[in-house]
Amino acid sequence: MFRFTTPALKKLQPLGERVLVKRTQAAKQTKAGILIPEQVAGKVNEGTVVSVAVASKDWTPTVKQGDTVLLPDFGGNSIKIEGEEFFLYNEQALLGVLSE
Repeated sequence: MFRFTTPALKKLQPLGERVLVKRTQAAKQTKAGILIPEQVAGKVNEGTVVSVAVASKDWTPTVKQGDTVLLPDFGGNSIKIEGEEFFLYNEQALLGVLSE
């Protein structure tokens, strides 16, 4: 018997003044090839904006999808979608937009 499953693509549209961010992963090894343990690597305080709440008459978003943002050490709500971890932040909690 064959079993076919179609992957359920879930989209999350933040509400209010919230931004959905995917946190950047810490490096697992150095450029020289030395492996870094997870306890030492820590977490990286930057991420990529995945989705932004719709603008309202009282609020206009200052970040857009694809922006790299600087995140606070604490805060945000952790959400798992299809096995991936995302974070919901109020836009006011974001520390800044990183540009090259």
